[in-house]
Amino acid sequence: MRYQYDWWYADPIMNTSKPLMRQNPSAKNWLILALLLVLATAVCFLLETHVTLTSQSMIYVLAVVIAAYKLDWLTSAVGAIGAVFALNFFFVPPRWTFEIESQEHFIALGVMLVLALVISRLATGLRRETEIAQLNEQRAQQLQGLASHLSEVQTTEQMLQHAQQALDTAFAGPNTLALSKDGVALTDDGMRQCVVDAATLGPGTGRWPGLNAWYVPLGEKDQITGAACIKPALANDAAGLEHAQALCAQLAQSLWRLRLTSKVQAAQTEVQRQQLQGTFLAAISHDLRTPLAAIVGAASSLQTQHDKLPMPEQARLLGSIVSEASYLSTLTENTLQFVSLTNATQEIKKDWEAMEEIVGAVLSRIRQRDVNRRIKSKVPEGLPLVKADPVLIAQLISNLLDNALKYSDGAIDLTVQADAKQLTVTVKDHGPGISEAAQAVIFKPYTRSDQSGQRGAGLGLALCKAIAQAHGGQLTFSARKSGGSSFALTLPIETQPAAKELL
Repeated sequence: MRYQYDWWYADPIMNTSKPLMRQNPSAKNWLILALLLVLATAVCFLLETHVTLTSQSMIYVLAVVIAAYKLDWLTSAVGAIGAVFALNFFFVPPRWTFEIESQEHFIALGVMLVLALVISRLATGLRRETEIAQLNEQRAQQLQGLASHLSEVQTTEQMLQHAQQALDTAFAGPNTLALSKDGVALTDDGMRQCVVDAATLGPGTGRWPGLNAWYVPLGEKDQITGAACIKPALANDAAGLEHAQALCAQLAQSLWRLRLTSKVQAAQTEVQRQQLQGTFLAAISHDLRTPLAAIVGAASSLQTQHDKLPMPEQARLLGSIVSEASYLSTLTENTLQFVSLTNATQEIKKDWEAMEEIVGAVLSRIRQRDVNRRIKSKVPEGLPLVKADPVLIAQLISNLLDNALKYSDGAIDLTVQADAKQLTVTVKDHGPGISEAAQAVIFKPYTRSDQSGQRGAGLGLALCKAIAQAHGGQLTFSARKSGGSSFALTLPIETQPAAKELL
């Protein structure tokens, strides 16, 4: 069935587009018109003995008004003519003929015909204006709703999804959105040309009127982010074209805002990186210079005064060199690992590992510094395997144990336990604990604790946190009720591999 459209509007209930003016007269419209005329004729017959011919003509005029309000203009115009003929045939003397015996009746019928046609035309115009007003209201609400949605989204994909939905709601389609790259749209010729010209193309625009769609650029010259292809496109649908341009303008503004926000965030990230580097250099320079100065001083004394120094003093200087070199090695390793993890562009390499082996390797190395055997470990057998980098996990546990040895007295408990979802490694000490103020920043880099007088660069716990996050886990702190600190590393347990995968 063919339609004649003036322009389209969105149906908010069906979420489809339909014509503003109704289709060409259908059988249903003709049936409604016939029923109105039959009803008017029946009423006139019922009131024939009580009213005059003028009153009967008003009943037909009422039927014409109803038809003009409910039906299309052609059907209501035919109804106006039909009402005049029905009044003449059934009620104007001589009755049951189309003859008019008096000039007065002829004038009355003529006036009624003109009046019916005028009423029909005015009613049709009123209905048209009502539909236009409803259309404009719907379009304004759609623009407002789209602006609200676009202001909340944070990704280009979400923004395009909302814009595509808005276009498909407002226009029958198919509608297409495409973003541009380096000023050239990535789809068909119409989109590329509208981006190059920075102007809307299609019917009613004065540019490429032979196209079957509107091609609207997203943005203005030098700020075009893409283009839209919108259908149907009619030359006389100025309001539809304006609505399409308004939708695309909103999308362009939101895309530009998103790009500006991305640039601002990138600039802020760069500033933070520069500040972090400055903080890093300031924090690490002292911790590097101090042990280096101690090593150089001790080595210089041994070199220049070797024969004059007693053996105990030589041993002390040698011990100082070893201690400072060990501290410098640990500091360097933590620094390099922290920088590597915080600036990594790729995920760390992980493999199936047994936590019993990692903990055992850590304890065998750290026992050399734990001469009093303060570390008490409890590692059950048959723990599930975890996907991890064993070197990083070992470094994390070593840092936690080193901190416990430095900052506490008494026993240190190292326990490992697992449930269906995660494996937990806990390190507990009986030291003075950490103040509430310090608890808020203990995992931040270059944060030092002055409670025990121990030196450090403040990278140990920050590195531990970064290692845990790189493995999809967490590192948390809690104060023990009996005094001391408790650090818990949780790692996710994935589906265990088959035996042949471990070979």
